Amino acid sequence: MTLQEEQDIISICQREPKAFGILFDEYYNQIFGYIHRRVLDWDASEDITAEVFMKAFMNITNYRWLGISIAAWFYRIATNEINMYFRKDKKAPVSLAELSVNQNFDYSETNQDILEHDLLLQQHEDFVQVQKHLKNLDTKYQEVIALRFFEDKSIREIGEILNKNEGTIKSLLSRGLEKIRSKISK
Repeated sequence: MTLQEEQDIISICQREPKAFGILFDEYYNQIFGYIHRRVLDWDASEDITAEVFMKAFMNITNYRWLGISIAAWFYRIATNEINMYFRKDKKAPVSLAELSVNQNFDYSETNQDILEHDLLLQQHEDFVQVQKHLKNLDTKYQEVIALRFFEDKSIREIGEILNKNEGTIKSLLSRGLEKIRSKISK
C-alpha cells in the first residue's frame, strides 16, 4: 500500500469507521508478530493486538496525517501496550520452548507460519543467547533492538514509532547491543 493510498483510506476511515477494516487487514499480522516476539505468549499477544486495534479504531478520528505510514502509530500503540502488560503483571517474556515443556503448549493449535518462523529462530543458538540477554535489558533497549532487528525497521521509522530523535535511537541501539555483547562474551 502506498502512502497516498494509506492517506486516502485514513481519510475515509475518519468519515466512515467501518472502513477501518482495511487498515486492520493490512497491518494485523505485522503488529501481532511484533507483539508476539516481545511477549512470547500467544493468548496475551492476541489480547494486546486486539487492544492496539481497538485503541486505534477509537482514536482514528483524531489521527493526523504526517506523511508517514500509519504503521508507526500502530507500533507506538503496541509498544505502549506491551510496556503496560509487563508493568501490570510484572511478567517477563518466556520462550516458546519453555511454554512447550512447562505448560504443554501445543504448537499445532496456532498460526503455523509464525510459530515455524519463531522455532527456526529459537533453534539458532545465537538467537537464543541474544533473546535470553535481551529480556534482561531495560525496556528502552528492548524496544529499539526488537524494532530494528526483529521488525526490520529503519532508524527513522523507530524514531517515529518511539517518538525519539534518530541520534537517541542510534545511541540506544549501540548501548543495548554492547550490553548484550558483553554478557554473551562472558
